[in-house]
Amino acid sequence: MIRISRAPIVTLAACLALAACSPEATTARPGATTAASSPAPASGSPAAKGDGTLTIGTVLPQTGTLAYLGPPMFTGVDLALKEINEAGGVLGRPVVEHDTDSGDTTTNIASQSVDKLLAQKVDAVVGAASSSVSEAVIDKITGAGVVQFSPANTSDKFTTIEDGGLYFRTAPPDRLQGRVLGDLVVSDGNETIGILAMQDSYGTGLANQVTETAEAGGATVVERVDYDPKAAEFSADVAKIRAKNPKAIVLIGFEETAKVVQELVKQGLTADRHRWYMVDGNMSNTNFVSAPRGTLDGVKGTYPGAAAPEAFQKRLLAVEPDLAEYTYAAESYDAVTLIALAAEAAKDDAGRSIAARLVEVSKTGEKCTGFRECVALLKAGKDIDYEGVSGPVEFDEAGDPSVATIGVYQYGADNKFNAAKALEYRKGSIAG
Repeated sequence: MIRISRAPIVTLAACLALAACSPEATTARPGATTAASSPAPASGSPAAKGDGTLTIGTVLPQTGTLAYLGPPMFTGVDLALKEINEAGGVLGRPVVEHDTDSGDTTTNIASQSVDKLLAQKVDAVVGAASSSVSEAVIDKITGAGVVQFSPANTSDKFTTIEDGGLYFRTAPPDRLQGRVLGDLVVSDGNETIGILAMQDSYGTGLANQVTETAEAGGATVVERVDYDPKAAEFSADVAKIRAKNPKAIVLIGFEETAKVVQELVKQGLTADRHRWYMVDGNMSNTNFVSAPRGTLDGVKGTYPGAAAPEAFQKRLLAVEPDLAEYTYAAESYDAVTLIALAAEAAKDDAGRSIAARLVEVSKTGEKCTGFRECVALLKAGKDIDYEGVSGPVEFDEAGDPSVATIGVYQYGADNKFNAAKALEYRKGSIAG
């Protein structure tokens, strides 16, 4: 199992305004409390004052095209709740957890899961991982006066979406990742680029930003193919890229990328002849285990968020010893911790009360890390600035992180990736 450590940060200059990962059922994980199946409250009903017990539901991928992200995200949530409850819980009571599956956009699982969570009177929902899935359920969640907090949504749409002030995320928007990836491809000396992107809001949004950035940097996108991720095979899609013979090939997708990679190799577009680049949806140490050794050697990729520090990985492994992926574990941990701290700051567990304090506990106060340290400061009457495992996590008024990290990773001959560089973004500037 590869260990990923945080890379050093150096400074660049550039101008940027901060602006999803995609898919997600309701099958229970072993040991998790599942939501009941009684009817959900009517969407749009006014939020009542909390009942004194903070209840958090998860809508995260146990099945579907992002199922490989489920284990690190669920483990991040579980670790945060373990530490919160060991520190005395929230408002003097243990936090209650209900887990559900988000499935993906090919099913209605996420909507059913949200109905069940709302029937359990959750105060906050962590999820979905997929931007498209979150977009499908956000009205139902926020309309019920419940906080929706995604560790992985990156679609630019959520910056301006109607959410009643109840939607937050720890992952930075695609506009940032697309900007980094486009700059990376150009800085590596690639004048011609081919893009293979899954056809949905995530793939299209990232492909658009990569194209804009790369062409502004002097490169040319000679071919772009937006493909159906549910296709049985991708020979015709890859053939269009092959016909243009680009120096670089950008792959934007989910688990179907493993099939795309097989086709690239079959048609002679190997990573030793063309530079391949990936994104958070397909950067994985498990999706390519069956590929011949060296298939991904030298391939680079990006994903929003800092690499999980080694000490944090050890804490995760104490909760789930078989964990092999760490992507979005830190963002999930921070989401739960911030929800708990906001409830403590508000002295109320209702969704609207939590949302009203999330920006406040994320910045400008006395810096602290971890629930135990931060809650002690709150109880002492102090304003806090939670410093997350995934980064500073300072929210702007739209619920987006105004300080964020984009990781740049590189695969080795074993088809596993490690941190190559971390790029930190502040609103209006880039440091990398």
